[in-house]
Amino acid sequence: MRIHFIAIGGAAMHNLAMAVAAKQGYTVTGSDDEIFDPALTHLREAGLLPASMGWHPELITKDIDAVILGMHAREDNPELKRARELGLRIYSFPEYLYEQTRDKTRIVVAGSHGKTTTTAMILHVLRRLGIEADYMVGAQIEGFGRMVRLSDTARYAVFEGDEYLTSPLDLRSKFLWYHPHVAVITGIAWDHINVFPTFPEYVETFRKFADSIEPDGRLIYFGGDENLCRIASNARADITCVSYKEYDGSVEMGVFGRHNMQNLQAACLACGAIGVKADDFYKAAASFTGAANRLEKIAETAGSVAYRDFAHSPSKLKATVQAVREHHPDKQLVACMELHTFSSLMADFLPQYKGCMAEADKAFVYFNPHVIEHKRLTPITADEVRQAFGTENVEVFTSSAGLQERLRRLNYRNSVLLLMSSGTFDGIDSRSFAGELLERDC
Repeated sequence: MRIHFIAIGGAAMHNLAMAVAAKQGYTVTGSDDEIFDPALTHLREAGLLPASMGWHPELITKDIDAVILGMHAREDNPELKRARELGLRIYSFPEYLYEQTRDKTRIVVAGSHGKTTTTAMILHVLRRLGIEADYMVGAQIEGFGRMVRLSDTARYAVFEGDEYLTSPLDLRSKFLWYHPHVAVITGIAWDHINVFPTFPEYVETFRKFADSIEPDGRLIYFGGDENLCRIASNARADITCVSYKEYDGSVEMGVFGRHNMQNLQAACLACGAIGVKADDFYKAAASFTGAANRLEKIAETAGSVAYRDFAHSPSKLKATVQAVREHHPDKQLVACMELHTFSSLMADFLPQYKGCMAEADKAFVYFNPHVIEHKRLTPITADEVRQAFGTENVEVFTSSAGLQERLRRLNYRNSVLLLMSSGTFDGIDSRSFAGELLERDC
C-alpha cells in the first residue's frame, strides 16, 4: 500500500504518517509548505520528511492507493486537485482512523475540556494491565512513543474526539467519523466560535456525536452538565447512558484538581465498559503522571513550583486556575495566559472569560495584535481584554518582551507560576524561563 499525506506536518498528521509507515507493507510519502518542530525532527528521524517544502502535483500518480488530506491544506491545493483528477481515494484524518479500526471496539472521548487527559488515563491503565489498544491522543504520554498507533492485532481503539472541522472538503466535526461503541463526553463549554457561531450550534454537534454511537453502545457523560443531561435523556433507546461526577475515593496520583478527579471517574467507567474492574483500574491509575502540557510540572525549588498547561478556553482556564489554587492554598499564585486561538481573539467571545482568573493572586493576559491581523479578525484592545476578564488582579500585555520583563520583576519565593497557552507566548521556552524565575528567588 502506498499512502500520501497532503499537509504531513500537522501534529496529528505527522503522527498518523509515522504510525502508518510502521505497518508492514505500507509506503508513506508526504508534502507540506512549512513544517516546524517537533514534527520536523520526528519526520526526519522516521525518514518521512519531504525532500523539499511546497506542493508537488507531479508526485501524485496513479499508483498511490490513498491520499490523506490534512486540515492545513486548502481546497484548491494543487496536489489535492491532481488526486481528484486521477480519481484517487481521498481520506480525511478521522475517516482514515475509522477505516483502520472499523473491526475494533472503539472508545472515543469528547468534550470541551479534559478529553486529552481522560484519553491518556484510559491508555495508561490499559497499558499497565497489558491490554493492547490502538489509539490517537492529542498530547505526548509518558511511555508512549507516538500520539497515534495502528496495528493488526489490537482488539480496542481509543481515540480523543475533536469537535473541530474534519477537512477542507468536509466541514463536519472530526468525532462524527469515529462511531464509538463507548463514548465519553466530559462537558460542553462554548468554543470554536468561528465554526459554531452560537452556543446552541455547538451543543448540537455533541448531540450528533451521541447519535453516532454504534447500536447498543454506551454514553458516559458528566452529570453536572445540564446540556449533557438533556442529550442523554433524548438519546436513542438502544444506548445505555451512564452519568458520573468526580471520584471521591482515596487514590494517590501524579495529577490533582477536581477536574482531574472527574476525568478519572470518566476513564474508570470507560475501562469498565470493556471489562476492567474498578479496583484494577485505580491501582493502575495511581502511577499516571499526566499528559504533556496538561498541568505539567516544568520547574521546582524548595519552596516554589511552576506548571504549564494547554488551557486557553474559558472553561479550561477556570478549571486549571482553580485546581492549582486548591492544591497550593498557601502559596502566591501567579497565573499567566495567552489569547492565541481564533475564538479567544474574537471581541464577541471575550466576555466568556469573565472571572476565569479571579482565584490567582496576580494574573497576566497576553495577546499579539499581529496574530489578530493575520487571522483577519477585528482588532481588540488591552483595555477591552481587561474589562472582559473583569477582575482587578488582571494585567494585559501585547508585547512578549514586556510580559517577560514584568514577570521578572516579581518575587517567586513561596509561589506557584502557572503558564497557560496553546501557543508559546511568541517564543518563550517555558521550561527554561520558569526555571530562571524560580531559581533566582529560591
